[in-house]
Amino acid sequence: MAWTREQRNVTVASYLGWTLDAFDFFLMVFMLKAIAAEFTTDIPAVAFAITLTLAMRPIGALIFGRLADRFGRRPIMMIDVGIYSALEFLSGFAPNLTVLLILRALFGIAMGGEWGVGAALTMETVPIQSRGFVSGILQAGYPTGYLLASVVYGLLFDKIGWRGMFMIGVLPALLVLYIRRHVRESPSWTAAQTRPRPSWKAILQRDWKLALYAIVLMTGFNFFSHGTQDLYPTFLQVQHHFDTHTVSLIAITYNIGAIIGGLCFGTLSEHIGRRNAITIAALIALPIIPLWAFSSSPYLLATGAFCMQVAVQGAWGVVPVHLNELSPDEVRGTFPGLVYQLGNLLASVNASMQAGFAKSHGGDYALALAAVAGTVAVIIAVLIRFSPERRGVDMVNPTGSGDVMAHAGG
Repeated sequence: MAWTREQRNVTVASYLGWTLDAFDFFLMVFMLKAIAAEFTTDIPAVAFAITLTLAMRPIGALIFGRLADRFGRRPIMMIDVGIYSALEFLSGFAPNLTVLLILRALFGIAMGGEWGVGAALTMETVPIQSRGFVSGILQAGYPTGYLLASVVYGLLFDKIGWRGMFMIGVLPALLVLYIRRHVRESPSWTAAQTRPRPSWKAILQRDWKLALYAIVLMTGFNFFSHGTQDLYPTFLQVQHHFDTHTVSLIAITYNIGAIIGGLCFGTLSEHIGRRNAITIAALIALPIIPLWAFSSSPYLLATGAFCMQVAVQGAWGVVPVHLNELSPDEVRGTFPGLVYQLGNLLASVNASMQAGFAKSHGGDYALALAAVAGTVAVIIAVLIRFSPERRGVDMVNPTGSGDVMAHAGG
């Protein structure tokens, strides 16, 4: 089936929205050491900013998701992108750690809104048989943002410092102009305006088991991604004493792997099912851990990190389509983003936990990274087997969501 111009534009806009959101988020992970030095504190204290950002994301998912279900995906996405860009810029002016923590918490609210709204807009618009591939594209936006942050860090950090890095983060605001000019509203949301909507209470009573399961699953997924990404640059800086250039090159390498993984497993899920693709990707991570965490040379660490992110973001590449297909039709602007971000909330302790664990073990970040990665890879592989399989469900003309946990497909 040929794509229309509108379908291409929506995919581009949503991909860029998540890419630039992730870019703004990941700039922070490269600067923990520098910020700690300027504010005369330690890395775990600054890493708390990452915890706050992740913890506040469910609030944004709920606020912006509810607004998107009521007023449309397109206008709310524009507002959200503008807000997170402005907060990133303001972070560069923080006079002390307390103000920076407040700004990063507010940034977390805006960041939490983008993924759910953008994913719903895209999955409701693209051809059904292309959802798996597009899911991989959308989720590839996350490592693409990390990749951009890696490049900017390597090229500019030594020249402009951490404050200048945050100020560069205002650039995503330009995406608002593209959305306004080229993106149309979701056909599913438009069609839904003619149908009666059940109350939130009725939806929760009907689908509470699905919601609870999805939150637990996304908690595992968020430990998987953040547990292998957020402190990896710090691990390279502190434990291996690599310079800015080396850290940047390794980060670029593993984010290329992440993009490849998301695209490959997202596409594969269209053929073997969402659950099977996620299971395979999660289990692939296990034999990679020794190379990824316990190597000594930059070349071996880069190779291990590349392979690890193929696995991690391979599993994640299926998440946008799987959560949107599982979602009750009436709240698709809210449900996928909210359960995703509630999982983020429960996993938001990861950065502080890993940094504290490493500090208490003589600075051994490798052990902290390996323990989290190995544990959650197994948990995800087990949990996903309990998931319903709703590959190819009609989002524009639904026949009724019902309690999907009660009739999971194969």
